[in-house]
Amino acid sequence: MYELIPAASGPQYDEEAERRFVEEWPEFIFHDEGVTPYRERRVEYFADWEFYLVTSDERLIGGCWGVPIAWDGTVADLPGGFTDTLARSVTSYEKGVVPNTFVLMAAAVRSDEQGQGHASRVITAVRDRAVAGGLGQVIAPVRPTLKSSYPLTPIETFMTWTRPDGLPLDPWLRTHVRLGATLLAPAPASQTMTGTVEDWEKWTKMSFPSTGTYTIPDGLTTLEIDRAADTGIYREPNIWLRHA
Repeated sequence: MYELIPAASGPQYDEEAERRFVEEWPEFIFHDEGVTPYRERRVEYFADWEFYLVTSDERLIGGCWGVPIAWDGTVADLPGGFTDTLARSVTSYEKGVVPNTFVLMAAAVRSDEQGQGHASRVITAVRDRAVAGGLGQVIAPVRPTLKSSYPLTPIETFMTWTRPDGLPLDPWLRTHVRLGATLLAPAPASQTMTGTVEDWEKWTKMSFPSTGTYTIPDGLTTLEIDRAADTGIYREPNIWLRHA
């Protein structure tokens, strides 16, 4: 048996969650400076929207978190992506805007429990919790994991790729679609990560001897290095999905 519990109700899982749920993410994903101004306020305002999936014998399996926003249901009114969603949720809360939509921002399953349907359990449970909480629309800026094999392909093209059975080629998109989600729109610059050349060499374990465009491990698109400015810029694309 599995249960989705608020993270605030399970502080005994915090240390393990912090360690386990970064295992599958590339280091550079944690260096979006656009997130920094909103991180602490998000945790303060929306602590009730952070969850752990645990077993009946108290084994931590997965986790997820999201934020509420006001969204009019159109593609035109979608946030620009992950970072813009975070900004909208925090600033709207401070302005007293009433939300109607839950945005699933991230979900993860511990590496030694993957391939057993736990991701679907997490998504379904948090989706149902959001609807029960009065947020009738559920959307997500999804990071398509297979895109890292095709970093030169535009996200607008990648999101159209399907298998012979009609399901998305990407396995993470496929998980969502099997749960009733539909693809809404690309988010070409969902997050922007910047750093010095030394930062990027540390994050990617690569060398960048000259100014230029590089493919990087786990990158969904390319990294732009400017040696003269000592800067690397990577704009992470996502795909917006809407759950039924």
